[in-house]
Amino acid sequence: MTRLILAPMEGLADDVLREVLTRVEAYDHAVTEFVRVSGTVLPLRAFTRLSPELRSGSATSSGTPVRVQLLGSDPACMADNAAQLVRLTPAGVDLNFGCPAPTVNRHRGGAALLDEPELLHAIASAVRKAVPSHIPFTAKMRLGVTDTGRALDCGRALAEGGVDGLVVHARTKTDGYRPPAHWEWVGRIADVVAVPVVANGEVWNEDDWRRCRAVSGASDVMLGRGAVADPFLARRIRAGALEAPRRDAEWAELQPLIGEFWQRVLIKVEARHAPGRLKQWLNLLRRNFIAAEQLYLAVRPERDVERVNQVLGAHGIPVLRAAA
Repeated sequence: MTRLILAPMEGLADDVLREVLTRVEAYDHAVTEFVRVSGTVLPLRAFTRLSPELRSGSATSSGTPVRVQLLGSDPACMADNAAQLVRLTPAGVDLNFGCPAPTVNRHRGGAALLDEPELLHAIASAVRKAVPSHIPFTAKMRLGVTDTGRALDCGRALAEGGVDGLVVHARTKTDGYRPPAHWEWVGRIADVVAVPVVANGEVWNEDDWRRCRAVSGASDVMLGRGAVADPFLARRIRAGALEAPRRDAEWAELQPLIGEFWQRVLIKVEARHAPGRLKQWLNLLRRNFIAAEQLYLAVRPERDVERVNQVLGAHGIPVLRAAA
């Protein structure tokens, strides 16, 4: 049976959006945005701030387990922080070797390390010793920095370093998020490692999911921006739906969840930043929902929370409380 995993998406899928997306359809697990590890052991609040789910069984309210992702380049420091994280009993510990962001890569983090499989092995081995065997320990990688020349070496390094599974985002760091995703490389990596491999990258709809599985040979798929743009994608995949999505019915179900998302954002961030978070999600939703396009265009010029409340109400989005 296929597993569906909600991807870590820095600057997009925080605990607020994870809560909403997993309410629509439970995932086998989700992964947080990365916790940056650099030279010191972080306090426990650094982990709970990024993953409040740690305070409630390391799962969203609908029961989706949430694994916490670490990013860094020093094996000993990564291991020390993993040991600190383990005190909070996370649903899993994940390593980030996939982030292509220049600011992260300049500080020797994320996908920039894919030219150094020996370092990947050292990090995985050190963290493995800090993570008890009953806590899932995984890693996410891309295919390389500028090319795929060391992709197999990196996969082997992580598997031999002790990870329980690999997620392969089927693009290089240089590719960023530009299509296509080279799903065939997921299968090539799976052929040389002895741990389960999950395919990731450019899955926006059910057809993409089917082609990804066919080309990669991977039964398990991680959904990222495609799940944000279509919160019902995981549900339709699990149901084996073959007919066209019923977008009107889906939008009606989504409306109260958009309202809840907005209220949670207002609680979490400063009022001046809240409209931007809403616009970010609506910008992706409008790929699939005509009503989201209309709502996005109405919200886009607004910067004031109360004005956004008024626009949402006019578009049938329940606003549970007025701005303070």
